[in-house]
Formats: sequence, C-alpha cells, structure tokens
Amino acid sequence: MSELPVIDIAPLLTAGQGRRAVADAIGAACREHGFFYVSGHGVPPALVDRLDAASRRFFALPEPVKNEIAMARGGRAWRGFFPVGGELTSGRPDLKEGVYFGAEEPPGAVPLHGPNLFPAQVPELREAVLEYLRAMTGVGQAVMGGIALSLGLAEDYFRTGYTANPTILFRIFHYPPGPADDPDTWGVGEHTDYGLLTLLLQDDNGGLQVRTGTGWIEAPPVPGTFVCNIGDMLDKLTGGRYRSTPHRVRNRSGNERLSYPFFFDPGWDSEVPPLPYAPGRRWDGQVDFTGTYGEYLLSKVSKVFPHLFEQQQL
Repeated sequence: MSELPVIDIAPLLTAGQGRRAVADAIGAACREHGFFYVSGHGVPPALVDRLDAASRRFFALPEPVKNEIAMARGGRAWRGFFPVGGELTSGRPDLKEGVYFGAEEPPGAVPLHGPNLFPAQVPELREAVLEYLRAMTGVGQAVMGGIALSLGLAEDYFRTGYTANPTILFRIFHYPPGPADDPDTWGVGEHTDYGLLTLLLQDDNGGLQVRTGTGWIEAPPVPGTFVCNIGDMLDKLTGGRYRSTPHRVRNRSGNERLSYPFFFDPGWDSEVPPLPYAPGRRWDGQVDFTGTYGEYLLSKVSKVFPHLFEQQQL
C-alpha cells in the first residue's frame, strides 16, 4: 500500500458533481508530495492490455531489429528506440532501454515534432500507441482542470491557454532486472520532470520511489490507476507552492519491468508567464526562464541525449 493518495477524477471528466472536492484533493497532494494516483480516468483496460502486449513483443526482439527504428533515424523529431545505457539522467547512463513517441505529425524542421517510428515486426504497436495518446490527452486536460480549480482559477484556465495545443510526449521503458548488490545502479537516477504533468502507467513489478520530507517512499503499482506527478514548469508557475518532487527507479523485482510515462505540457510556441494572483495567495511572479516552452524543453532534453543533439546541430 502506498502513502500517496488515490484520487478519483471521474467528476472532472464528466463535468459532474464533486469537482470541487476532487480539486481540493489534488491541490493537497500537489502541495504535500507532488505525487498522487489517478483513478476513474476512463482509459479502457483493453487499450492498456493491447499497449502492454505490443510493447513486450517489441522489447523481445533482437537488438539489431529494434535498431531499425533507432532514434538516429528519427532526426530532429527525436523519436524511436534507444538501447540500455543510451539515455542519461544527471549525466549517468540509465539501466533501461526504451522508445520515444509524440504526436503524429508530418516531417518538418521543428525539433521534437514529426512522424513516429514504429516497428514493422509489431504492427499493432502503432494503433495502440496513437489511441493511447488520444486517451491520455483527455486525462491530462481533466487533471489540469482540477489543478486550475485548486489554484482558484477557472477550470478551463490551462485548456484555453497553456495547453490549448499541448506538447505531447510519450515513452515506453523496459528495465532489465537490476543487480541486487549494487547500490549505485539505477533504472532511472534521481530526477524531477521538466514540464507540467506526468501520467505514468506501471506494470506489476514496481520500483518507483518518491522523495518526501521524511525520506524515500515506494510508489507501487495500484491496479486501474496512473501515478500522476507535477513537473518543474508547474512548480515554477506556482512559485513553488506545488512541488516538483525528485523520484527514481530501481528494478529489484527479478523480472523485466515496463513503464509508460506520458508527458502533458504547454504548447511548443506558448509563452510561459507566471500564473495570476489567486484568492488569498500572491504568486511570486518569477520563473527562471523566459521564452517559449519549446525552447525550454529543448534545452532540457538535449542533456538526455547529448550525442544525438550534437549530430542534429551539424
């Protein structure tokens, strides 16, 4: 059982009664931990099962086959597969492999935008991923509606502004079993997320840990839920009132672990001014970044794949 709260967001999706109570619960979770579980989200279990089955089929392929959709083939869109150790957290290689996806778009010059790369050997992964992105975009908008209400803002404050055309990024991560006797080996090292909101689907093997004021706690899988956490940009916009909390992953289950983080962020070309005053609370009015969200995100993601980033600048 986790120490983090489980919040039923169904009223936010249906415009039903109880939205204020849900918003209050979200606000309390964002202030205390920056993490909570989301239930009542409406994402069909059958879709989750299809996504999981297709993902497992992909990661079971030989690495030369997986490299047919390597990130180097995705160009500036930064889509595709990376091998174990190919992603850095705080400058150190992670003990995981994965695939990067985003909104399906035509090729273009804008970084982190363009067509996704899908494996020919697992054709069902394409539709599962694209359907999942559509479903999770609705969940992200609903949660941000609850966050807006919790801040004393209109429920559509983000939907009609920062996230009117959201930046959607999605990862599928595969963690091999980690060495039990190595305290310095992490599937993902300690970090915070960059943007507004992350919604994480976990398999049954666990491994996610969250840093609280009293130490690290486990955030085990809870059936039928997503783990939700706020990112650095929302922390900045609220002047630190809502916390972007460090977290990390170590797979000690002895099994392969899959996780599915979905990142719901401001529009690429959106300016990111601080939030306005809210009743009884004066925002600090400062962020440590000026410009568009796309510029901010690119500066962050380039540190995860520095060699790929350098190639794209040539």
